[in-house]
Order: sequence, then C-alpha cells, then structure tokens
Amino acid sequence: MNKAVNIQDLGLKDYKDTWDYQEELFKAAIDIKIKNRRESAGLLTPNYLLFVSHPHVYTLGKSGDISNLLLSETQLKSKGATFYKINRGGDITYHGPGQVVGYPILDLENFFTDIHKFLRLLEDTIILTLEEYGLNAERSPGETGVWLDVGTPFARKICAMGVRASRWVTMHGFALNVNADLGYFDHIIPCGIRGKAVTSLHVELGQTEVDEEEVKEKLLKHFLILFEASQA
Repeated sequence: MNKAVNIQDLGLKDYKDTWDYQEELFKAAIDIKIKNRRESAGLLTPNYLLFVSHPHVYTLGKSGDISNLLLSETQLKSKGATFYKINRGGDITYHGPGQVVGYPILDLENFFTDIHKFLRLLEDTIILTLEEYGLNAERSPGETGVWLDVGTPFARKICAMGVRASRWVTMHGFALNVNADLGYFDHIIPCGIRGKAVTSLHVELGQTEVDEEEVKEKLLKHFLILFEASQA
C-alpha cells in the first residue's frame, strides 16, 4: 500500500495535452495492477495530484447532452474556446484561466475502495479550503460539486466535479473557480442544471484577484489530511 502522492503543478496547459498525460499516468497504474495480479509482482502503484489551468475549453461528460452547449463551432472559435467530449462522468462544464483544476490520479486500493467516499473527500477538500476564506460552502443534495447558499434562490456553484475510475484508479477531478471569467458560463447550461448560477472566489470576496498559489497550498494541505496521505 502506497499513500504517497506525487504533486505536479502543470501551470497553464492545453486541455487535450493534459488529458493525454492523465491517460498515460492512469494506464501505467492499471498496467502495474494487472502485472501484480498475473505475476504476484508486488509492485507499488503511484498516486498523483495534478494542478493545472486550461485555456478556454468546454468539456462534455460521457452521459452529457450536447444541447447544453449553446455555441456553434464558429461561435466557439470566436470566443477562443475549444470543445471536447470526454470520458468522465457528469455533463458539460467550462475550464479556463482563473480556475484551479485538480486531477487526482489515485489507486484507491492504496486508500479505500469506495468511489462515493472519494468524491465526498474531494468535496470536503474544497469546502475546508473555502472555509479558510470565510465562505460557508456545502454540498447540494443530488448534485455533485460544491455550492454556496444551497436551498435558497441565490444558490450558486463555485466548484465543478467529474471523475472516471477503472480498477479503482481515478482520473479527472475538480475545477474551482478562483479568478474565473464567469461570462464563459453563459454559453452552456452548466452540468445540465438550468436556473442555477455560477460564482468565483474573487467575486465572493469582492477582490480583483485572489492568489491562486495560496489556494493551491490550502487545497493540498486539506487533501493530504483527508486522504491520510503524504507528499512524495
């Protein structure tokens, strides 16, 4: 069992290039697990947490509805955005500069074999981080991600979440709006949920810009504590 997590900050990186990199790490972990089962090799599987932000991009999960993208191909180009249909759960979401995106590529057999617990701990990582900024973030029943003012007409989502898992290895993850340009959310029905607003940390704090490096430090701290992990 290996509870050490390799932390990598990829900076601003193209979505497809990052997705390919995730797939590479994901496949390598699964290959080790297959080798262990076939040959009793006893090899440890690695764990990763990738921090990244992307140029403007819309991604649609495998169960998503393309009609939730409200832009044509021409309009996408005019917005400087790209679009990908991908292999995570969830519907449509937006990624762009000003978001802190986290991709945990973990072998859950190193931690616990419970995908629902994994998602709840990811949400808790966000909730505890936002608490440090004085925000009371929470879950919204039946909806993934992290929200503010749940159960009121002012409910708004601050963090989207969508993961994939195979043989207990995870990929994809969360996207926390820190200094995000919220105008880009106007061109989708976020996560396929109509009538729900989206917000960003800098808007909630009334600041021009929030220190994204500080946010990542806080996220990492809570992530390691919640997963009872160490930094590799």
